[in-house]
Amino acid sequence: MTSFSLVARRLAHPPTPDRRNRRGRLCGLAAALLVQLAFAAPVRAADGDPVIARVNGTEIRASDLAIAEEDVGSNLPMTGEARHEYLTKYLSDMILVAQAAETRKMQDREDFKRRLAYSRNKQLMEMMLQQEGKTAISEAALHQLYEEATKQMAGEKEIHARHILVDTEDQAKAILAELKKGGDFAALAKEKSKDPGAKNGGDLGYFTQEQMVPEFAQAAFKLEAGQLSDPVKTQFGWHIIRVEEKRDRPIPEFDKVRDQLENFLARRTQADLINKLRSQANIEQVETAPEPAPIPPPGMPKQK
Repeated sequence: MTSFSLVARRLAHPPTPDRRNRRGRLCGLAAALLVQLAFAAPVRAADGDPVIARVNGTEIRASDLAIAEEDVGSNLPMTGEARHEYLTKYLSDMILVAQAAETRKMQDREDFKRRLAYSRNKQLMEMMLQQEGKTAISEAALHQLYEEATKQMAGEKEIHARHILVDTEDQAKAILAELKKGGDFAALAKEKSKDPGAKNGGDLGYFTQEQMVPEFAQAAFKLEAGQLSDPVKTQFGWHIIRVEEKRDRPIPEFDKVRDQLENFLARRTQADLINKLRSQANIEQVETAPEPAPIPPPGMPKQK
């Protein structure tokens, strides 16, 4: 780890499926409710978990509403009582359709059983990883990680720069000639640069060397404040760079990066658990296995 930006980037690629994916959440909720319908309902404490509704005798409790809220709540425009009513109706309809499916013995179909087993394992995995992540977070662990990160950041350089991005080297050379004659960098960036940041005069803000593609970073960090680069070629095109300022990267305050630290600790603990379980498991991959039979989508009869 060299900076908190690296931590943020790592968090963008977690080791497990993104449970905030809407389709995944819908599958997870459906599986949780189908498990309740197909098997024995879980034991729940009466206190603090009141019954919200009953659908043909099947209870919908406050905890069920909380699951639905977690699952589809972010996609709902309504709030308050309207939101409560929508989620209750959503759960009621789901149970009604599931009960209708049971009358047709869909729970006995092989495709249902396979999907249910998959969803059950996915739910258990997510709950286990969530619990492990929460367990890892403590004040001592957070401060230790903060100290490790800030030691790595000590003395790290960053620069504030602008750039103009064009398609060809000839275009870049022509712009450089204008700049050397006293042209205004920000104005030329707005006029000629194809970069989305051109509206801001090509301002890239502060960045470290590792945050840019190598060719760009190497050229930019060789410059002193106020200097212009020669045309620089990257995968995006041709750049003219001007450095505005160079400085040691400021160390962020603990409270300002607390959320990143918590996320990183949780993800690292989850990854460690998965690696440990893999090392202890007997996993056999059959390379010559035949193509699996396709699973028909829900509602489609299995072909004979």
